[in-house]
Amino acid sequence: MRLTFLGTGTSFGVPQLGCGCAVCHSTDPRDKRTRVGAAVETDGGAIILIDTPPELRLQLLSANITRVDAVLYTHLHADHTHGIDDLRAITARRDVHLPMYGAADTLAGLEQKFNYIFDDNIRPLPGTSKPQGRLVPLEPGVPVRIAGVDVTAVPVPHGPVTIYAYRIGPLAYVTDAKSIPDGAIALLRGARVLVINALFRTPHPSHLSLPEAIAAARAIGASQTYLTHLTHDNFHAALEAELPAGITPAYDGLSIQV
Repeated sequence: MRLTFLGTGTSFGVPQLGCGCAVCHSTDPRDKRTRVGAAVETDGGAIILIDTPPELRLQLLSANITRVDAVLYTHLHADHTHGIDDLRAITARRDVHLPMYGAADTLAGLEQKFNYIFDDNIRPLPGTSKPQGRLVPLEPGVPVRIAGVDVTAVPVPHGPVTIYAYRIGPLAYVTDAKSIPDGAIALLRGARVLVINALFRTPHPSHLSLPEAIAAARAIGASQTYLTHLTHDNFHAALEAELPAGITPAYDGLSIQV
C-alpha cells in the first residue's frame, strides 16, 4: 500500500493570504501546504481518495493521479469537500458512479450542498458534464471492503461534532480530531503508519495540539507517525528536528510505502 499526501495544511493553507510571516515566505517547498487530503494506492492498484480539498485538481496533477476508485470523507467542512467538482474529469471516464463513503450526516450534507451531483434528474447540457457520485454511508467500527482493502470508520470528536478517522489496512488516518477516545485508540492500535493532525503548540477547541498529537501517537503505537493539518507556525525543517523519533511532519507530495 502507498500513501501520498496531497495536502497537509489547515483551512487557510500555507502561505496564508495576506500574511507576512517568515514561514509564509519560505523558499522551502515543504513549507507550501495546500488544504488537507490524501490518496491511498492499494496493493491491487486501486486509488482511494481521503477527502476532496479545494485544490484537488492541482493536487492530483502534481501526484500524477488520473483515476480514482473510491472517496472517503472525514467530514463536511469546506476545506475537506469543496474540491468535489474536480472529480468530473475522473467520473467522465467511468462507466459507473464513483462511490463516496462517510458518515450518514456527512453524506446528507454533501447531497444538500452539491445536489446537482447526486440527483440523476439533473442532467448536464449536451457537451457538458458533472461529477457522477454514489453515496454509501458507513457504520462506525464496522469493517467494510472498499476497493480491495478493509476500511473501518473510526468516530472522533472535532469540537462539537463527531467526524470519521479511518483505519485502512495497516494505515490509520486521523485529521481534524480534538481528542482520540479510548474506543478510537483500540480501533487504530496495530496500524504500522499513523497520520494525525497537529495544529498549534497550545490547546485549540476543535483540533489536537502538537503535544496532544504526540501523546495520541504514543497511545496508538504505530511504528511511524506523520503529522498533518499543519499551520504556518512552524518551518518544516525546524519542526522535524525537534520531534521525537518515529514522528515527523508530512508535506505536500510526500509519498510513502505503508
